[in-house]
Amino acid sequence: MKRFAALLATLVLIVLPAAPARAAATHHSGTLADGATWIADVPSPWNGTLLLFSHGFGSLAPADAPDPATKQVLLDRGYALAGSSYDPNGSLWALQSAARDQFATLAAVSALAGRPRVTIALGQSMGGLISTQEAERAGHRLDAVVSACGLLGGGLDLNNYQLDGEYALTRLLAPSADIPLVGYASPAEGAAAAGQLAAVATAARGTAAGRARVALGTALLNMPTWSSAQPVPPTDAEGIAQAQYDWLVATLPFIMPSRYFIELSAGGNSSWNVGVDYAALLARSPYYDTVRALYRAAGVDLRADLADLTRHASTRADRAAMASLRRTSTVTGRLGVPMLTMHTLYDQLAPVEYENRYAQQAAGPLLRQAFVARRGHCAFVPSEYLAAIQAAEKRVATGRWDGSVTTRGLQQAALDLGLGDSPAFVGFRPGLLVSHR
Repeated sequence: MKRFAALLATLVLIVLPAAPARAAATHHSGTLADGATWIADVPSPWNGTLLLFSHGFGSLAPADAPDPATKQVLLDRGYALAGSSYDPNGSLWALQSAARDQFATLAAVSALAGRPRVTIALGQSMGGLISTQEAERAGHRLDAVVSACGLLGGGLDLNNYQLDGEYALTRLLAPSADIPLVGYASPAEGAAAAGQLAAVATAARGTAAGRARVALGTALLNMPTWSSAQPVPPTDAEGIAQAQYDWLVATLPFIMPSRYFIELSAGGNSSWNVGVDYAALLARSPYYDTVRALYRAAGVDLRADLADLTRHASTRADRAAMASLRRTSTVTGRLGVPMLTMHTLYDQLAPVEYENRYAQQAAGPLLRQAFVARRGHCAFVPSEYLAAIQAAEKRVATGRWDGSVTTRGLQQAALDLGLGDSPAFVGFRPGLLVSHR
């Protein structure tokens, strides 16, 4: 028995990949001309690849990795990391300065630590939008981009789809409540409106007609269809509506106050629904059948409600704010370098349908997209980030995408890392984003 145990231990040592030694890294920091700060961590030895990380919305502190665990995994494998705060003197929606500050950070780190052999931009959430802008403005500064959980529809679509869902909920459930949806004077005003709207939706769920109307609002909000309260993804209309409601009440306290910062950056309200045909909008939704089934079960006239929404839509955008957000916070699809995007299937803040939106813009040989079967915004594990980065590195080295960027290739690469963090790459085709005007 002892000889068998010793043999088994030997086999385990042979099969399991050895974990890299914890890297010693030199930390650097600096300040850019506009007051933005940057940080960088360069391991020894350095494998020659620099990851230029763009952080998400919510902070103007510099960051150079998605999270501490992923940071350590990347440093242990020899990657240098860098990232900036963006300009700290303006809005948390820092799209006015972000790409400029990221490229300035790259120049500063290159001058200090040496020019990278390969430079890959990595971003998440708002930073995923920023890294996509970098992919479209790369010039000779980048070799590839990995954009994770990115807001790839841009600021205009973001504001508009949220307005559509919030408007539908207020108009159909509480038309006399006077819940403000745009033009917040402070984040606190947005938070108060979110509390009102969540309470209205919760009360409405007590009747079949109310549940149907809440489902219409959550469909327009592109809410995910599997919540943390459900053991498996639901397939029936009631279960999907429950999931979207669960995400709604959890998400409103974040997205409605956040609108203040986007309006601050743009100089006014950039979203509108005047002239929107809500019947046509819902008809494009992946959740149309769910909404129709609930309306039918409740005996409520869906066409009448959609006509009512269209008839009473009255929010107009400030033209200067709209132009500002279009200039700073959108993407074109004209990629300058290869880009791999990565998205969870159930993302409450950056709907997975954004991937459909960007694929329509950027159709061509440079874009590849990957999906992860997990709930939550930017809910990736270190092996998924590293597998995506390695696939991008291989694209740089070979000049073409190969099997390493397929679902099977990414999943196997993530498993082969031996991190034990349960990677979950999966084949998926997202539906249409319900927003684009």
